[in-house]
Amino acid sequence: MKISVFGGSQPKEGSPAYAEAYELGKLLAQVGHTVLTGGYIGTMEAVSRGASEAGGHVIGVTCEEIERWRPVKANGWVIEEWRRETLMERLHALVVGCDAAIALPGGPGTLAEISLSWNLRIIGAITPKPLILVGDGWQTVFDQVYQSFDEYIPANQRELVQFAKDVNSAVGLLESYASR
Repeated sequence: MKISVFGGSQPKEGSPAYAEAYELGKLLAQVGHTVLTGGYIGTMEAVSRGASEAGGHVIGVTCEEIERWRPVKANGWVIEEWRRETLMERLHALVVGCDAAIALPGGPGTLAEISLSWNLRIIGAITPKPLILVGDGWQTVFDQVYQSFDEYIPANQRELVQFAKDVNSAVGLLESYASR
């Protein structure tokens, strides 16, 4: 399967967040999945590196708008680059071009990827597929959203998002889905 991994651009090599993302990339490649990331730095680089070093295929979805905003190119572990002009086209490729998505901790960009993936699933614009959020941070955020906006988010919409405590659990959820 093609697995999109969402996550922040801030983690640096040597940090726990970078190590977690690297491990996720490695685990996904070891079970035979192709990894899609935003293709740049931080989490994207770590996942790409882990997958590539484990012999996996890495697709980086890059775009002109980001490169005009921040002088950065695809990281060195991207094997196949999907170039897009706009951030919206890039988001579309990451969300629609995958068979499942896993989100690691991140900021506004990661939240946008999660929200778009979730909403497209809600309205049936994309085929049902796993959306797995990793870590206590996302669980806390979504618990607060569910509590604060309870009447706006029915149970059938909540069921479209899964939570994993760590990357091993996330890959376990993914593999249980794949074996169905």
